[in-house]
Amino acid sequence: MSKVNVNKVKAAGDVELKEKVVSINRVVKTTKGGRTFSFSALVVVGNENGVVGQGLGKAKEVQEAITKGIEDAKKNLVKVPIMHGTIPHDQLGKAGAAKVLIKPAAHGAGVIAGGSMRAVLESAGVTDVLAKSLGSANPHNVVKATIKALGLLREPIQVAKTRNIKLSKVFNG
Repeated sequence: MSKVNVNKVKAAGDVELKEKVVSINRVVKTTKGGRTFSFSALVVVGNENGVVGQGLGKAKEVQEAITKGIEDAKKNLVKVPIMHGTIPHDQLGKAGAAKVLIKPAAHGAGVIAGGSMRAVLESAGVTDVLAKSLGSANPHNVVKATIKALGLLREPIQVAKTRNIKLSKVFNG
């Protein structure tokens, strides 16, 4: 159940974040008095300029669950290095049984990704990327694996410092 509900919210540092509701789940708890219904909402927020986060909200009402999810997502923001609209290198991310593979793509390729991965990549501001979901299709784990993969990306400057080489040599050598 992939919804794209986009609203603008303000984060702690006055960065304008856009929210996307990835999935809403109705949960039933059976008690002595009958069934109690509640909702859980998986939400992704991002400024479409290299910052993205995910959150889970649970409540008796859908709107309240989404609001809680947004608040949780603001606490779990990750900085993503973006170069010319794409990511700097291939990366594999894993969460639970879900694995995701993200690869840089040529300008104009677009976001080639499925469902919940697409919401994360678009919220991060990546415009050209090839992505493949391997393993479980559970939206919670796919979103976590995608954010983990984006968090593991390194900028070329970091790579050059780590290897003690010039920046031009990172691209050529």
